[in-house]
Amino acid sequence: MKFITNNYSETIDLGREFGKFLKKGNIVGLIGELSAGKTQFIKGIAQALNIKEEITSPTFTIVNEYDGDIKLNHFDFYRLKDENELYNIGFDEYIFSDSISAIEWVNLMPLSFSKDYIEVKINILQYDKREISIDDRRSMNENS
Repeated sequence: MKFITNNYSETIDLGREFGKFLKKGNIVGLIGELSAGKTQFIKGIAQALNIKEEITSPTFTIVNEYDGDIKLNHFDFYRLKDENELYNIGFDEYIFSDSISAIEWVNLMPLSFSKDYIEVKINILQYDKREISIDDRRSMNENS
């Protein structure tokens, strides 16, 4: 599915609507260049989960954890040098839990996990205008 947003507020709104359909254990992998709106989209997911904390990109910490109706683990792979950094923080424990995991720059470490995920690609069309594609890459069994 493809969507067009005209500003960051609409990107957050789309993330919130998308987040209403997420379930425990879901993984969302986000792809897009710098400033594309990946964190804005995750802010919307957090709103759908009734998370009250401010959502910030975990660029230097690798992961931020937020408590809501369902716990949200927010990862950023941008500065990772190799998969060992993920294993050092217990990445498998995060993604094989009942939490929802949202991973920015998932394309930089594509072999980091063996679980299926929902891919969200954000392309910059103009200054604030974005094309957001959502591709469910989960197996048919998981979708039902």
